[in-house]
Amino acid sequence: MVAKSASRFSTFSILNYTVFALFTLACIFPFYYLFINTISNNDWSSRGLVMFYPKGIHFDNYVQVFKIPGLGRAVFVSIARTVLGTALTVAVSAFLGYLFTKNEMWGRKFWYRSLMITMYFNAGLIPWYITMLHLGLVNNFLAYILPGIVAPFYIILVKTFVESTPVALQESAQIDGAGYLTIFSKIVVPLIMPILATIAIFAAVTQWNSFTDTLFLVTDGKLFTLQFILYRYMNEATSLAQLMKSAQGGGSINLANMQTSTSIRTTVSMIAITPILLVYPFFQRYFVKGILIGAVKG
Repeated sequence: MVAKSASRFSTFSILNYTVFALFTLACIFPFYYLFINTISNNDWSSRGLVMFYPKGIHFDNYVQVFKIPGLGRAVFVSIARTVLGTALTVAVSAFLGYLFTKNEMWGRKFWYRSLMITMYFNAGLIPWYITMLHLGLVNNFLAYILPGIVAPFYIILVKTFVESTPVALQESAQIDGAGYLTIFSKIVVPLIMPILATIAIFAAVTQWNSFTDTLFLVTDGKLFTLQFILYRYMNEATSLAQLMKSAQGGGSINLANMQTSTSIRTTVSMIAITPILLVYPFFQRYFVKGILIGAVKG
């Protein structure tokens, strides 16, 4: 009987690992496929001949794409908005989430309910644009930062997480004379680091991938983000490829290195997603603990 149970368990384990291995490959393959097409023969890539391994390896695509006007500045703007926006969103979410756990906070229920309403109702695109215009956030770098600082969902996660931590720690510090800021910075923040790391990843991905705010609020090329450049070049890849082909000079043209719409799309996409792919593994270990504790009280 024991041998039969062990055999069943072994079969289940093999099947389980096989399914998850296939699922993992299905998740990884799009990124792998994107990468091998950026370093393969451009002519073959545009004709769909590169599927499982690179052919005619070269790195001219990255060299040429980085010559696109404004791309370097767009990378800097995206990094700046991601770093500043994420840091401020995490800080404000942490502090407000902590404050909303305090019964002595003036108007706590009113402010908390008012904040929650914004999760379900909004005035629409045109009133939003008018508001941003009157606040002076059109063609302003702060348009990337200020609107996302107060995020109700993140505040709920922090509030629930703080409520799951031992209250005695805060009470003992208060008895010793510590104020709210001291308790928050010295006791609460170290305890809620898992949920803060989780929020940091969510906020960073949101900031890095956002391009609609640029589309509606920014006309100054100096403030364009990488994602907006990607969006624009995705729509103009064919004409851009022709321009880059002309810039490479006449005479005999090497089809392997000649820029195509496919090479531009894949290369710019790879540049856009690489930073998040590199940062994510460092925070991934906080996800399970942060989300589970932050979403379920007790």
